[in-house]
Amino acid sequence: MPYEIHTQEGEEVADIESTGDARGWPMWEVFVRQRRGMSHVHAGSLHAPDSETALQNARDVYTRRVEGVSIWVVPSAAVTAFDPDLAEDYFDANEKPYRAATFYEIPEEVGQM
Repeated sequence: MPYEIHTQEGEEVADIESTGDARGWPMWEVFVRQRRGMSHVHAGSLHAPDSETALQNARDVYTRRVEGVSIWVVPSAAVTAFDPDLAEDYFDANEKPYRAATFYEIPEEVGQM
């Protein structure tokens, strides 16, 4: 029995072929901030037909015990990442040795730091 997704006027439903999901719902990445002053942390992923439903589902799944003060949902298709095998090209620590404190010599006039 197929599930029919009800939409409002002007609202689009995700295409099964473009999302790769059998239900036709795109995947959303969920980020939760545990307390004020902290950063949002990736909590997981879920499928939902739209952002509002994704927020509601994220609240129910990832903050069941009032564990967060803020939730972000982002379409997985909007996330861009590099290939982990090419990480050295992005993060070559030896490229800029002046960033390390040991690169500099402390003059004797300075004394102990």
